[in-house]
Amino acid sequence: MGDQFTLSEEQRDCLQEVTNVAMGQAGDNLARLLDTFVVLSIPHIATMTPSDIAMALQSVDSSDSVSGVCQGFIGGGIAGEAILLFNDTSFSDLAKLMKYEDVLDEQAERELLMDTTNVLFGACMRGISEQIDMAFSFGPPMVLGQHQRLDALFDPATAMWRHALVTEINYKLEGYNVNCDLLLIMTEESIIRLMRKLDYLIG
Repeated sequence: MGDQFTLSEEQRDCLQEVTNVAMGQAGDNLARLLDTFVVLSIPHIATMTPSDIAMALQSVDSSDSVSGVCQGFIGGGIAGEAILLFNDTSFSDLAKLMKYEDVLDEQAERELLMDTTNVLFGACMRGISEQIDMAFSFGPPMVLGQHQRLDALFDPATAMWRHALVTEINYKLEGYNVNCDLLLIMTEESIIRLMRKLDYLIG
């Protein structure tokens, strides 16, 4: 990978701070919605190839079965997608927290996935948008798959880009078996524009 895609230490620190604030706001929104404490990991930021992302996903969640949602975003020359991955053991506790009393079938799980995605992703992107002073528009959220192996949800061969800037954070709900990972993937064309934005914030 060329040096033009390598973040400086200052840029990485700035992006980590922006992401921390945005993902913290998203966690706070989820905590208010579910009336429980949300535990966040420190954001992990790296420039990756599609194969790198596939390997990282395997290490993120070792369970045999996961469900995932993705949603595209674009604005100011920055484009990418967010992926939210749920450990499949999360659904029964998530249904309790959302006071969902109907039968927890595939359609109900899909609704829970979408509701949680809207809360986390919406708040996170608003937080980033406000800090870097850039408005984003969003595509419709799409279910990548339900109760599948991770390698079935993300196929590196189908990626339309060679390198992407990936920010990954893990959310857990204290006292419940709910565990999800949010990944923000920004395409290589976006990285240089984002670096300019970070330089402006640093300066």
